[in-house]
Amino acid sequence: MPKKLGTCPKSLEARERRAEKKREEREITLKKAEDEYWRDDDKHLNKKQQRKEEKDSKRLELIERKKEKERLYNDEIAGFKSSKSTVTKEQPSKLTQAQIAEAQKKLEAQLSALNQTTQKSEPAELTPNPNRTEKDGLEARTVEEAITILSFNGDGDRHPEKRLKAAYQAFEERLMPQLKAENPNMRHSQLKQLIFKMFQTSPENPKNQHNSCYNSK
Repeated sequence: MPKKLGTCPKSLEARERRAEKKREEREITLKKAEDEYWRDDDKHLNKKQQRKEEKDSKRLELIERKKEKERLYNDEIAGFKSSKSTVTKEQPSKLTQAQIAEAQKKLEAQLSALNQTTQKSEPAELTPNPNRTEKDGLEARTVEEAITILSFNGDGDRHPEKRLKAAYQAFEERLMPQLKAENPNMRHSQLKQLIFKMFQTSPENPKNQHNSCYNSK
């Protein structure tokens, strides 16, 4: 059997040097041909040079446009990721609890004010007044006030706080589906805040009913 010929490292290096030399010679030849093409002493020299410069300028402009598009795209992606990360890092539960606590605080203050106003508006009398209608400690001087008092049945008649809470709960249950349908992007806590603000000026608010009766006297 014939012997297998191994590869000599020196032969390999020699071949690589020859190949590298050929590549260098080819590049030099191409460079000379290009320089020779642009070297012209006739009247069209300036035009050729101008066309070459315009060609180079357009090529550079295309490269810059491509880089600008890539930069804008990367900025947009980075901004999107940043906004998404910010939304993820938010703690809506804590914010919602704070909002609910604030709403409850306002409601308690209103309840306290209503209770004090009701107590001050009911002075004790030694003799009954035939022009007043009384029920469970509440009294009315007009027919409208008597109807208002009689319309509250049960334990709520003796407690303004319970009347206000019951009125607010009914007001919220009635408006919540409507507001949720009109504002699908709002959170439940935001809807509750909106309903609470609307309740402040609503005629369904017992405090507003009390003030209305007081102002009409």
